[in-house]
Amino acid sequence: MLKEFKKFAIRGNVIDLAVAVIIGGAFGKIVSSFVNDIVMPLIGVILGGVNFKELAWVLVEATDEVEAVAVRYGLFIQNIIDFVIIAFVIFLMIRLINSMKKKEEEAPSAPPAPEPTVVLLEEIRDLLKKS
Repeated sequence: MLKEFKKFAIRGNVIDLAVAVIIGGAFGKIVSSFVNDIVMPLIGVILGGVNFKELAWVLVEATDEVEAVAVRYGLFIQNIIDFVIIAFVIFLMIRLINSMKKKEEEAPSAPPAPEPTVVLLEEIRDLLKKS
């Protein structure tokens, strides 16, 4: 069982997936910071000083004993913007990768080497021409 797990874990696809998840997590933090610290304040200023983190619809007011119950739609809007930016960047990356693949496919490949029997027959033909 340990050998099977080792074979599974060392397989290339699993390692590639692990690297992708780690890089994706770090990229998600960068995008979240970009949205929270740069984009949303700019959008808030443009919309007249709105702070999206504070946008909420209060269902039950807070009391001494109970916290307020609210629908925080401002945070939801921020998460939507996070998603759109991440999806757009991934789209651009895939588009770039696909264009690179097309260039590789369009590059002319060397003609295939002739079969050994064909080479032998050509040599025989050439020898017959000489004699």
